[in-house]
Amino acid sequence: MNAPPISSALSNSSLLDKDQQHLIHPLHHTAGHSAGRVWVGGEGSHLIDADGNRIIDGLSCLWNVSAGHGRKELAEAAFKQMNELAFSSSYAGGSNLPAIELAQRLSGITYPSINHFYFTSGGGESTDSNFKLARSYWKACGKPEKTKVISRIWGYHGVTFAAMCATGISGYWPAFEPRIPGFSHIPSPDPYHYPMPEDGSSQGIAAANELEKEILKQGADTVAMFIAEPVQGAGGVIVPQDDYFIRIREICDQYDVLMVSDEVITGFGRTGKMFGLEHYGVEPDLIQFAKSITSGSLPLGGIGVSDKVSEVLSNSEKPWMHAYTYSGHPTTCAVALATLDIIQGEDLPGQAATKGEAMLQKYKEALESHPHVGNIRGKGMMHGIEIVKDKSTKEWFEPEFGLGGKLTKALMDNGLYTRVRSEVICSAPPLTTDEATIDQMVDIVHKSVTQVLGA
Repeated sequence: MNAPPISSALSNSSLLDKDQQHLIHPLHHTAGHSAGRVWVGGEGSHLIDADGNRIIDGLSCLWNVSAGHGRKELAEAAFKQMNELAFSSSYAGGSNLPAIELAQRLSGITYPSINHFYFTSGGGESTDSNFKLARSYWKACGKPEKTKVISRIWGYHGVTFAAMCATGISGYWPAFEPRIPGFSHIPSPDPYHYPMPEDGSSQGIAAANELEKEILKQGADTVAMFIAEPVQGAGGVIVPQDDYFIRIREICDQYDVLMVSDEVITGFGRTGKMFGLEHYGVEPDLIQFAKSITSGSLPLGGIGVSDKVSEVLSNSEKPWMHAYTYSGHPTTCAVALATLDIIQGEDLPGQAATKGEAMLQKYKEALESHPHVGNIRGKGMMHGIEIVKDKSTKEWFEPEFGLGGKLTKALMDNGLYTRVRSEVICSAPPLTTDEATIDQMVDIVHKSVTQVLGA
């Protein structure tokens, strides 16, 4: 028997009851969902729940609503395209105008050597696409043994099965073991935790040299690619040292390993540059993107391919047997073009740089003296506030203390939605967020930390 339609006038609690009868969520956890919110609206930097509460969106939902909620330009772009051509296949032999225009436009704003693009429905699909592209590239180059992937602890690259194997957050693994062979992880360059070299040399170079050690351990003739976020996002907003990626590029070149930049969070202005590796003056061989390319309004991701890799792909006599039904979806591509108009027209990267630096200083002024705030860090409009049990040792609270859950609840109760990586409060509001809302966020974080851990 079919259920009657659900009324939008129902309360948050009654809607959650209906939700739990039928809906399975990402990171599904029945107990953890019991105090959830049902969102019914969004305006600028705020979400509105079914009870009419306005909550600051402190993480751009999932790092993706960079242009803010309620952008009518994006709805209008989708409406216009759906009236003309909602969908068509982009398998070889078919194409559409928005997909062609989007690829051309991305060529003009990404790294100079990245000029060819394959579209997906999101970040996890983009990660898997790069794995398959790297394998097919090395086969075409006569090096079929180069299949292994090296990534980093605390790196996040999605949780489709192959992407999960690259993701370096161990909590995602146990329910799905055994993982696919051929994936390994090196330590994060985290300036707060990575040990300083005893000889006084560069911490960033030492952290980058972990890659060389792992390549030699695995065998350079078996390693296809190294994948890294310019700033590690879901792993706790970890900003690398300025010399880290310069050395990473040298190592990848020396051992003939593809360097892949995961720009799913950092792409399209979040760090204060259009793309994250621009801060460090290096170019990758492959990139992957999603999230902010449509400001979260429709699912779209993709990979960008360097000229040296795309040339091998284009010259192959055999088809590249990788495909998604929705690759090059005309409606999502049309919305992405409208989003790029906003990103460039309103200079969202510039806004992120200016506001982000001011926000970082405000977090430090409000929280640095707290006995349990160990480290405050950020790049552009993404920040991490790391909570420790002991500042002198940088020791974390025991898992039994439930710090992440307590902080998440306090933040939400005080009017701020965001995510907490166990001991790190992540902060990444829309790039359009105004100063008054930024000040509110800082106040709420300070208040919540005090409520959970004392003054």
